[in-house]
Amino acid sequence: MPPASPVVLSVPHAGRSYPDQLRASLRVPFSAVTMLEDRLIDSVALAARASETTLIQNAARAWIDLNRAEDDRDPMIDDGAQSGHLSAKVRSGLGLVPRRTSAAGELWRGRLSPDDVIARINTAHRPYHAALARTLEAARARFGVAVLLDLHSMPPIRGSRTRIVIGDRFGRAAASRFVNRVEAAVADTRLPQALNVPYAGGYILERHGAPEQGIHAIQLEIDRSLYLDSRMDAAGPGHGRIVDLVRSILDALADEAISGPERLAAE
Repeated sequence: MPPASPVVLSVPHAGRSYPDQLRASLRVPFSAVTMLEDRLIDSVALAARASETTLIQNAARAWIDLNRAEDDRDPMIDDGAQSGHLSAKVRSGLGLVPRRTSAAGELWRGRLSPDDVIARINTAHRPYHAALARTLEAARARFGVAVLLDLHSMPPIRGSRTRIVIGDRFGRAAASRFVNRVEAAVADTRLPQALNVPYAGGYILERHGAPEQGIHAIQLEIDRSLYLDSRMDAAGPGHGRIVDLVRSILDALADEAISGPERLAAE
């Protein structure tokens, strides 16, 4: 079935499936790895979506991070990793398989075998990205343009009033007209927002955003305190407001896509 909307919604970091193998490998309390989740942002996505094709990852980010490249492997824990140039994310311990968190320190008792990491790539990482690429291509084929909204959540930013961060990889992942529509939708809520600082978008935008080919990708980071309870665990009183915000962004992006020059050229 062809996509019903030019907008595709992706939720890569809300997975809560933790294999027994992961639990047995921990050197820290289980709660330390659940802190890597974009806690319940999938509930926002599911409540906000209408006709948009939506991809939600079930596997936990602690198992494998879909917003990292396949070669973003950490030689400090991964026997199959290369020890050459390492990205800043890998050096900080947040590579393809996260090694540590700032709050809990080192996460794992032992090292990862090459076969283990390759299996995670083959069963979780590659299928998600392949499905996302197919969906975006199908949307572009039907509408002349496709727009990816990659939905994330973030802890409150210390020393900043910013509550929403929009990322477009400094203009490389999406045309400004789409980013402007997202900024306008956020401005209507009067929530303080920022563009690309401190989150400009990761591997998902790098891989799938291709504005020159009619595929635009935007990352949206939402402060968890806006939709979770005071324990940052369950849906809170602001959940409905954030659902409405995401819905308004989806509508704005679809309107921009359908009324834009690519759509006219496709007709």
